[in-house]
Amino acid sequence: MKLPEEFLRKMEGLFDADEYEEFLKSYDMPRYYGLRVNTLKVGIEEFKKISPFELEPIPWTKDGFYYREGDNPGKHPYYHAGLYYIQEPSAMLPGAVMNAEGGDYVLDLCAAPGGKTVQMAAGMKGKGLLVANDINADRVKALVKNIELCGITNAIVTNESPDKLARKLSGFFDRILVDAPCSGEGMFRKDEDAAKSWGKFKCDKCCTMQREILDSVDEMLKPGGYIVYSTCTFSPEENEGMISGFLEKHKNYDVLEIPKAYGIDNGRPEWWDNNRELLKTARLWPHKVKGEGHFVALLRKKGDRTTNEIGIVKNKDSNVNKLMEPFYKFAEENLNINIDGFFTVKGNNLYCLPVEPPDLSGIKVAKFGWYLGEILKGRFEPSHSFALSLKKEDIKKTVNLGADSIDVLKYLKGETLMLEGNPGYTGVLVDGYTLGWAKQTGDMLKNLYPKGWRKMQ
Repeated sequence: MKLPEEFLRKMEGLFDADEYEEFLKSYDMPRYYGLRVNTLKVGIEEFKKISPFELEPIPWTKDGFYYREGDNPGKHPYYHAGLYYIQEPSAMLPGAVMNAEGGDYVLDLCAAPGGKTVQMAAGMKGKGLLVANDINADRVKALVKNIELCGITNAIVTNESPDKLARKLSGFFDRILVDAPCSGEGMFRKDEDAAKSWGKFKCDKCCTMQREILDSVDEMLKPGGYIVYSTCTFSPEENEGMISGFLEKHKNYDVLEIPKAYGIDNGRPEWWDNNRELLKTARLWPHKVKGEGHFVALLRKKGDRTTNEIGIVKNKDSNVNKLMEPFYKFAEENLNINIDGFFTVKGNNLYCLPVEPPDLSGIKVAKFGWYLGEILKGRFEPSHSFALSLKKEDIKKTVNLGADSIDVLKYLKGETLMLEGNPGYTGVLVDGYTLGWAKQTGDMLKNLYPKGWRKMQ
């Protein structure tokens, strides 16, 4: 592939002659393909048993696997059931380093399309609060879809600038991931368009944005909290330089060691100011690992963390409680579980979160938690995301379709299925994993798979 001449001169000046030669050779090698098992839906060992793909573990994350180029997992019904997320292998390291846990209040600040969001959500297991933000309204649409596809029930999606979020959510978060907008040099092998557009997004333009973002992050992070900063570029200015500058301005942070194994390299302090703390950061190089380029730093803010009130919060709004009656009727008739949490009605739409949400007045919100469905004319109509968050044992009436069956393809295309059953809402499954809703009339299944999600071929 053709690389920008200015980029090549820059890299030649950073490496010694031997490493530069190895670096260049990596561009003649095929790229690697990865998927990450969504453990909210399926266990890792369980997925390995049912996987239609030949898998090889990605060593820096327990739930990641390489797959062969021709397998095309995005077309398999398991993808539409949210059993895995397709993600470039090196991009799985930041989420693994973050190590989000249940009960945390987590922010993914530059989240779209959502790969790292759903990775952190799996670690949180539906507990605590995950705010996924992106400043680009078009990219937020993909972020919302991926969160719903993966069955995430504790996420709010916002569409705001970091500084506006910081004014609203000062000192709110335990962990913040900044997958910063960058010059994208590490994605040249994966995406030739990134190489062609490199001149428009050089590091000097990105550095200004990155500094402003990190200042906002400091405002939103609790004492004792953690920042993971990552980029998919090789540029020292956007990596070691950005961390060094942040530490110089914010003295109350420590750099924590990211384990180096499986070809993961140290940060390169010699490329910036020889601050030996930068050795604790991590670099993934395409000539050293089976993946593309990434930089990751883990920082801890000094001090003791305060705890947010975490737990099941019963709704206190009597008006909302009245509107809940159709939902409770639906749940009694169709579910084997109780849905608890903090319920919010926006218009006719019903949402639920495991904890009471913060005040987000003045903030553009694209998704306000687990979207359960609509309340219309005294009845409740369940959403697609509601179905994708349930397990087969949660639903009273289900129909199970095989992954290789004609019926599962018909369902994903939005076609009516000529299957008999008891009238009412029915959960449609593929090999026991939820795909969505249908409405059984007695002699056929009326398809409720959303139009915007349907397979066209």
